[in-house]
Amino acid sequence: MASRHQRRLRRYVAAGRHRRLRSLLARHREALDLDQPEGRKGRTPLHCACARRHPQAMQLLLDHGADPTIPDRRGDTALHHAARQAARKGPHVYAALFAPLQSHCPMAMGIRNRAGETPRDLLGPWQEVQPPPEPPPESARDWQWHQKLLEECQDEYQEYWRYEEDFCCAAPEPEPYEEWAERMAREYSWKTRQRAGPGAQVPAPGAGQPQRPPEAEARLYRERARAKEEELQAAKRQRYQESCARVLAPEAARPLRYTDIPWPSPRGGVAKMAAVAMLGADPSDTGAFRRHLRRQQALWHPDKFAQRCGGRLAECDRGRILATVTALSQELNRLAEAAK
Repeated sequence: MASRHQRRLRRYVAAGRHRRLRSLLARHREALDLDQPEGRKGRTPLHCACARRHPQAMQLLLDHGADPTIPDRRGDTALHHAARQAARKGPHVYAALFAPLQSHCPMAMGIRNRAGETPRDLLGPWQEVQPPPEPPPESARDWQWHQKLLEECQDEYQEYWRYEEDFCCAAPEPEPYEEWAERMAREYSWKTRQRAGPGAQVPAPGAGQPQRPPEAEARLYRERARAKEEELQAAKRQRYQESCARVLAPEAARPLRYTDIPWPSPRGGVAKMAAVAMLGADPSDTGAFRRHLRRQQALWHPDKFAQRCGGRLAECDRGRILATVTALSQELNRLAEAAK
């Protein structure tokens, strides 16, 4: 049974809600399978985006690692659906939908469906890039803009409370310790008065108990926060090490896409990847720091990585994977030079 996030992915792609799709992919990418076929036609979300002519949703799925070569039950890839839509609707759909998908995965042009047709066969007269049509008049553009506003208002009305986490892009500011302590005291007093009833004498919070000085309370709060942060860092480090051992092992057999590689930080640049890869290594302990750094250099060395996993890399992502591995290796080498 599909998860809640997976069902929401299908719904957003089918309706062309690219803003919500972007937020969903940014927040829950690990919980989503972009290549999962569904329904009696066996179509993936990328098939659906092309069949319904949603180029922005198609581009978001491609940017997050969707595979354009997966066939549905009829043997059609996403490029087959894009070719049919371009042949029906003309040059505007060709330029917005078919051409970006073809440039992303040109090898899909030669894939045949069960009827023996390639996307080039289905494309019909649009074999070359055609100029886009003339822009609609001002009145038509205004009407389209009002329709978009109406659709967005309807969507907000229907799903404002059900999926509010999709609209939260920034994390809230952490509450200072003093404000948290005052809020807890107010809530405690209010609950005590509610239980005691009107007119009852309510003792002050902590009455009759030895009180810690404010400095001790603040120190205890900081120690607990530090222990929690260390626990989170240890969990991240353990997940990263387990992923590397599972995916990059020489005996593993399944092909690797870009999103399958256990990057230290999938959404960050190489500097952030290198920083996350060095989690748990204390720079003040020079010996332990250098040993951990050498292990990471050996893990992400381009030649050793190609020797372990080169035969398993998907062709459409091979160049991107090797380029990222090379950049990460160079960043780790720079850290090694700075540590000398």
